[in-house]
Amino acid sequence: MRTFDELIAEAESADITGWGFAWLDGRATEQRPPWGYSRLLADRLARAASALDIDTAGGEVVSEASVLPERMSVTEAWPPNAQRAREVLGPRGVEVHETKQDQPLPFPDESFDLVTARHPVSPDWSEIRRVLEPGGHYFAQHVGPASAFELIEFFLGPLPEHRQGRDPRREVAQAEQAGLTVTDLRTARCRMEFLDVGAVVWVLRKCVWWVPDFSVDRYRAKLLELDDLIRHRGAFVAHSTRHLIEAQR
Repeated sequence: MRTFDELIAEAESADITGWGFAWLDGRATEQRPPWGYSRLLADRLARAASALDIDTAGGEVVSEASVLPERMSVTEAWPPNAQRAREVLGPRGVEVHETKQDQPLPFPDESFDLVTARHPVSPDWSEIRRVLEPGGHYFAQHVGPASAFELIEFFLGPLPEHRQGRDPRREVAQAEQAGLTVTDLRTARCRMEFLDVGAVVWVLRKCVWWVPDFSVDRYRAKLLELDDLIRHRGAFVAHSTRHLIEAQR
């Protein structure tokens, strides 16, 4: 394995735009939930007349669908990702809307028969219901509670209150309070392995909400500790949590 400094320098200089994780090939692994979200999403998009994908990142997941609805729109709040989505999805006629968090969706009432999301930042259930046509569906894969917290707490220490966030049962209650009927809910806990410290640095640069004040200088001592751990154990193990949720207006 390369030296600590070599791994760190490579990870700090690597591109983190978009929502692809190919840079981690051979450096980290993560089990996938058993339901196969991309495949299920492609099937629903092929049958929809109009669809909206929320927090689309660089459009990577939507772009995997071979057939898109006649009207397809996506939203994204981070400008570099929005630009990537325009490049990836624009040639296929997809409308890319650059939005701001905590603002209403930029569409009239009852605009879509399908609204989707893969790992939305914070689903606004009232807005989702508003832009859905009567009888329309919300279909998404959400990040679950305490996802990757073995890694997050390695840097930040115990976070018992934060472990309670993203509870799927709470999200079901919120969706139903907004006037939606939840028709499906599935949960999964998936093993993650980080095979070198550079993989961790790259992920923390990309998923900035995991360790919000992360920098190599600030956490150099913890990174050195982590590097030593990985060299002795072969990997740092954490677990992601996901839930599949479908609701109807």
